[in-house]
Amino acid sequence: MDLAYYWYDAAHAMLAPARIASDLTRLALGSSNPLSQTPAGRTMSAACELFERTTRRYAKPAFGLASTNVDGQRVPVTERIVWQKAFCRVIAFERGATARNRPQPKLLIVAPMSGHYATLLRGTVEGFLPTHEVMITDWADASMVPLVAGSFDLDDYIDYVKAMCRDLGPDLHILAVCQPSVPVIAAVARLEAENDPAVPLSITMMGGPVDTRRSPTAVNQLAEERGVEWFRRNCIHTVPITHPGAFREVYPGFLQLSGFMAMNLDRHVTAHRDMFNHLVRGDGDLAEKHREFYDEYMAVMDLTAEFYLQTVDKVFVNHELPKGEMRHRGEPVDLVAIRRCAIMAVEGEKDDISGVGQTLASLELTPNLSSDKKVYHLQKGVGHYGVFNGSRFRSEIAPRIADFISNNARRAEPARKAREAAPEPAPEAVG
Repeated sequence: MDLAYYWYDAAHAMLAPARIASDLTRLALGSSNPLSQTPAGRTMSAACELFERTTRRYAKPAFGLASTNVDGQRVPVTERIVWQKAFCRVIAFERGATARNRPQPKLLIVAPMSGHYATLLRGTVEGFLPTHEVMITDWADASMVPLVAGSFDLDDYIDYVKAMCRDLGPDLHILAVCQPSVPVIAAVARLEAENDPAVPLSITMMGGPVDTRRSPTAVNQLAEERGVEWFRRNCIHTVPITHPGAFREVYPGFLQLSGFMAMNLDRHVTAHRDMFNHLVRGDGDLAEKHREFYDEYMAVMDLTAEFYLQTVDKVFVNHELPKGEMRHRGEPVDLVAIRRCAIMAVEGEKDDISGVGQTLASLELTPNLSSDKKVYHLQKGVGHYGVFNGSRFRSEIAPRIADFISNNARRAEPARKAREAAPEPAPEAVG
């Protein structure tokens, strides 16, 4: 049996007494202790907090979006589960009664299933709440899903997206952030090929690896150089018996996090050193910003082995979608089938995860979609994270996406009104 995950759990358990002692020491050096006002006391307290934070296991964060502004009026926001299966649930952010009286486009944000929780897109959700009925996929941590629930692979992911379109529609708009771009456009292609009425009105793909042969990044090159078997041997581990998903094979979140941090290790070391200095100097606001970022960044989840390996193989090694070779449940995934669903591609000029051109490829691979239903935006000066979060997302990217969605919602308005005006079908006679 592979023991890497067991050693990881054991290391956390062994450090628990030291972590508790460190936290108690920090609490003892609180504001009521005279030592807290001395350089020595602040230094000791800062060291204790940094030790505790760098050795803890971070819990899944909350969205914490209590209210939003709709047409200049502050309204409350509550979360409600509107769709659920073993490996995913969809959270709807329901706004106050005043907002519900103003119909707005339905937007499903498909969060990446790539190691972090959906709360990483808190800023994305917040940006669209004033103008859209927002929902988001909340993918499950594979270590928390019992084996009896079965497997979850790329085909299942596409099935989930198709089911969401049917159950959460009609008149649905989808926003796919990074990794989901491939399964989302594949699901739309299959719905189009099946002439399914659940085809969404639009999909927006942000920094998605549709064709990773274009402007390949270090992530893309690593996948091609190593091949799927290397990832199978080195990245797949078994969930320990202490978790609900015991004995499930997964790509652990802690490995993904290690890879992310290794890509910019000097930046993370500097950030923690700066936090230490902020705490010693008493710069509470700057220290709190560090806490908020790393509470989110360090909270990770496991992916099922079958989903992870299929994604590496089909998307990053063999490029099946752009080559026209991808299949879903034995049926071809042909983007030529897309004729109704509008597509917007958004990329960041400095994206080091999905290079420029990789998402744009989706517009070129859909020749039967009219040009007035295709939009492309390259955001200058932002990297991967800046495509869906931060000041330029709020001021430049989100308004363009909102306009794109609004335009396609207006196109569909006559069909919606006709559907609402249509009489209810008569019940069948009972013989």
